[in-house]
Amino acid sequence: MTALPTIRAIDTHVHVQIDDAGRYGASAEQREAMDRYFGTTDPAKTVDETAAYFRERDMMAVVFTVDATTNTGHAPNSIDDIAAGAARNPDALIAFGSVDPLQGPAAMRELERQVSQLGVRGVKFHPTLQGFDPSAEEFDPLFGAIEDLGIPIVVHTGQTGVGAGVPGGLGLRLGLSNPILLDDVAARHPRLQIVMAHPSVPWQDEALSIATHKANVWIDLSGWSPKYFSPGLVRATRTYLRHKMLFGSDFPALTPDRWLRDFAALELPEEVERLVLRENAIRLLGLDGGAA
Repeated sequence: MTALPTIRAIDTHVHVQIDDAGRYGASAEQREAMDRYFGTTDPAKTVDETAAYFRERDMMAVVFTVDATTNTGHAPNSIDDIAAGAARNPDALIAFGSVDPLQGPAAMRELERQVSQLGVRGVKFHPTLQGFDPSAEEFDPLFGAIEDLGIPIVVHTGQTGVGAGVPGGLGLRLGLSNPILLDDVAARHPRLQIVMAHPSVPWQDEALSIATHKANVWIDLSGWSPKYFSPGLVRATRTYLRHKMLFGSDFPALTPDRWLRDFAALELPEEVERLVLRENAIRLLGLDGGAA
């Protein structure tokens, strides 16, 4: 791994959408809706292309896909491919895994495989896409297993570009990504580090409240240009939640270049910028040898 002092930022939310075999993590219909929503036109990058992109910028990136096979009928691009790519590019990439919560015991076995064999450093969930309520007690064994493994989870919150503008939103339910559902998870699993992904539109106040109340809950600021952050989110980032906010772009939906340019325009104190762009992620991920 590249010496951390040479890394100017750690992007904690990066999607790898295609594997080396050319398989996409989202269906054609899902990709079309997301491209319209985000205005994306560039071809999807492989894991090695993603590593080169962030290496050129003196950044590291947490990379993942989402396994929503049961709810969507579409299998993800290869998680093994992402993990192997991160192992080839340890100076630029940190691999997170993903399991389908609706697969029950099979998800538990897959979690163990991804951690023990692939070496993933965390797990990504998307309740709306995966079609599950994270507060439901049936998922406690899965979250408990991750808690025992001592790795963090990143959980999508708020609205999503998947299915946006399509009649019925492809049947996806936004309410499953209300961050208040993660309050139950945080309460029942106090050693589990939970990252609420994105400004949680339209539930920003709920997210700020949970992150304030639960010591094991963080917020990544991905998916929205900082120029659109609510005044409450900017205030929390500047002051009382500055140690729990994480830089994330949601690449390729939003580029880190655009995010960082707009974040600089907020003119936050240098200490806050350092925490958000690097130091909080180092602490969460244990990159300095410690633990969150």
